[in-house]
Amino acid sequence: MVKIEDLTYAYGKSENPIFSDFNLSLENGKVYGLMGKNGAGKSTLLYLICGLLLPQEGRVTINGKDVRERLPKIKLADYVKQNAKFYPKFNMNDLLRCLKVFELDENVNLGSLSMGVKKKVFMSFALATNASLLIMDEPTNGLDIPSKSQFRKFMASGMSDDRVVVISTHQVKDIDKIIDHVMILDENEMPLNASVSEVTRRLIFVESRNRELAQSAIYAQNSLGGCCMVLENTEGEDSELNLETLFNVTLENRELIKKLFR
Repeated sequence: MVKIEDLTYAYGKSENPIFSDFNLSLENGKVYGLMGKNGAGKSTLLYLICGLLLPQEGRVTINGKDVRERLPKIKLADYVKQNAKFYPKFNMNDLLRCLKVFELDENVNLGSLSMGVKKKVFMSFALATNASLLIMDEPTNGLDIPSKSQFRKFMASGMSDDRVVVISTHQVKDIDKIIDHVMILDENEMPLNASVSEVTRRLIFVESRNRELAQSAIYAQNSLGGCCMVLENTEGEDSELNLETLFNVTLENRELIKKLFR
């Protein structure tokens, strides 16, 4: 679906490119969670995939075609009229259904909406396009707690086997139940690029006050419940993914994580 080949990109005349000979492939039917420290290049990567930025070297393709771009700002009815034609699979009923999830109607004026409500409208339109690639950069920023719950329902209702969704966010707790693949970007590479099932097959996430257990952990951090730990899953045990802890252990123990998921 998405293929990035030998990508190099730097802002201005910087001698330190954000990406250098960077390669990545995204497959159909998966929801990818993209994480990384501030400045790691998450948003830049998404802009390059969308065609909002163009690589200095290498190429980005979607279904074999080089990426390019567009976008505006008005009444929703006018926005739909102007933009739906670019999406052969756009479905008005899907748009109304998505708006209903967010408790909105089709008569909203985009120019008078708050950032959070505007996000809901644009996410609804994006899902209604039925496009095979959906890219979201910090989709839950500006959303209140009930809206974040609505977002999770919204995402679950719009996923299909022929669609790729990439979500970049710092709000990891907003997406840990909806993604099925994790990508962590750091220093021009991805030390972790694995499915959630593979992560939980190789690692166990535990919260405990057991000090001996903490000493044997790959990673341990104090928490209200005692200590958040990550251990190698040598016995095939079941545990629930903790994205925030996974992110921290990956940055702190890059080489070990790369070795485990090589």
